[in-house]
Amino acid sequence: MLPAEGAVELGLGVQTDRGADDYVRIARFAEAAGFDVISVFHDLGFQPAIVPLTLMARATERIRLGPAALNTWTLHPFEIAAQIAALDTISGGRAYLGLARGAWLDELGLEEEHPLAGMREAVEIVRRVLAGDTSGFQGARFVLAPGRGLHFERPRATVPLMLGTWRPRMAALAGEVADELKIGGCVNPDMARLVRGWIENDDVRLVVGAVTVVDEDGDAARALARQRVALYLPVVGALDVTLEPEPGVPLPLDPFVLAGTPEEIVSRVEALLDAGVGRVEFGPPWGITDESGLTLLADRVLPRLRGTG
Repeated sequence: MLPAEGAVELGLGVQTDRGADDYVRIARFAEAAGFDVISVFHDLGFQPAIVPLTLMARATERIRLGPAALNTWTLHPFEIAAQIAALDTISGGRAYLGLARGAWLDELGLEEEHPLAGMREAVEIVRRVLAGDTSGFQGARFVLAPGRGLHFERPRATVPLMLGTWRPRMAALAGEVADELKIGGCVNPDMARLVRGWIENDDVRLVVGAVTVVDEDGDAARALARQRVALYLPVVGALDVTLEPEPGVPLPLDPFVLAGTPEEIVSRVEALLDAGVGRVEFGPPWGITDESGLTLLADRVLPRLRGTG
């Protein structure tokens, strides 16, 4: 279930480099603190998102949760549908599905020739499988034989769909087929406004999320954020078309991370909401330590953004 129209969501992003007990602890903290969503990353080389999501679903009762995002090169849409249906069952109907083209796929010898058409076909197969439609599908890229379906009960015939992209044509597709669009690794209000226009559908929620470091020492927070964003910056740095980087000059930090004091984080998020963003996700490491960052987000950031602090 999606939140009411116009309602702002605040979520946590979680990387899959932890032990089982950590996922349970983080999920319980997030729910108790009042976060709306947990998004679990599915990055190449890390644990598959479905494992932490299953643990988190069993440890919570209210919070929405899902992968952000699976890609249809390393998982067939039928397998994606099966995973998200299982998560929706375990969570009692709280799952959402994030799909994206994927990154680092060239390292696996994979190259998507027609990403837009492939995504459209993948969405169609996922929806048919979740709805119990066993009529089959014959596409240019994906095939599903007639009679093939899921052999377990599930609480819903559909789940909310989020597409991840920085590109105008995929954003337009999200405007047709998705409930949400996420710009992963972006907290730039200018880019958010641009993508909001590409979607061409006000009913589709715009989501942003990025490396977050909140600390009483804003300079220390920014220094750690610069270290932690290094894995993603080569991927997302060239995608922000609102920036005009100069040769040999490092990209600015602010468009790609949320880093600073609690008051600075609140101000940055408010600017994103003013730009048309409907959900902001705070990605790891959250603070100089997990505990300090999560505590500051829960005690000093969320109340201000909710108007209760």
